[in-house]
Amino acid sequence: MAASARLMTFPVYLDFFGLRVHPHLAFEAVGYFAGARVYFALRRRAAERAVPLETNLWLLVGCLFGAWAGSKLLAWAESPHHYWALRHDPAALLGGKTIVGGLLGGWAGVELAKRIRGVASSTGDLFVWPLAVGTAVGRLGCFFTGLDDRTYGVATSLPWGVDFGDGVPRHPTQLYESIFVLLLAGAIANATRGRELRPGVRFRLYFASYFAFRFAVEFIKPRETPVPGLSAIQLASIAGFATSLLSMRRLPPAGIENRKP
Repeated sequence: MAASARLMTFPVYLDFFGLRVHPHLAFEAVGYFAGARVYFALRRRAAERAVPLETNLWLLVGCLFGAWAGSKLLAWAESPHHYWALRHDPAALLGGKTIVGGLLGGWAGVELAKRIRGVASSTGDLFVWPLAVGTAVGRLGCFFTGLDDRTYGVATSLPWGVDFGDGVPRHPTQLYESIFVLLLAGAIANATRGRELRPGVRFRLYFASYFAFRFAVEFIKPRETPVPGLSAIQLASIAGFATSLLSMRRLPPAGIENRKP
């Protein structure tokens, strides 16, 4: 990986029929599209248990607005000095976002929308594979963006270290995450196949595992630590991990869909 990465000039722009596209924009769009396609394919297979499409669209609206707000707030909390220096540049302030904040905000947005619409059943299990696919593809955009994305790892002497343009071989933490989420979704699917689980268990297993991974991988990333030794993303990951596991205890038994999870 190191040898091939040295041949790249980051950001690695993509050429679509003569149009030069930034990798972050390209892979983020593909990630959203791929995740949506996977979700609707899974929803058709589970149509008998899915909420009505109109209601589901309201839940998606809550998810999108919550994810947008959560991703921005945590990004600003994660790098306060960076964003404070850019406080007079609205475009720079709106550009930052984090997946951890997006997941927590999106979850909160869905739960709020469910309360408003009176949805009692758990709807998260269908999102495990879409989230994994969307995250894996989106992180490729972070990788090909290079230093500007600020998601790279610290310096390493490992043979797969990547020089993103500053002459320092670094952990390609973006690729670590892409690989991890796909393995995680596959492991959950394999471990729970054929088992009658409470609705929402797979979703919470995915979230708890992802937050545990993010807490650990942040130790090999450059970061600001408002609490000694821990970054804002790590603190949010701890909260997400605990919430995922504790909320699992409130889920209704398998086969019961008419109680609030």
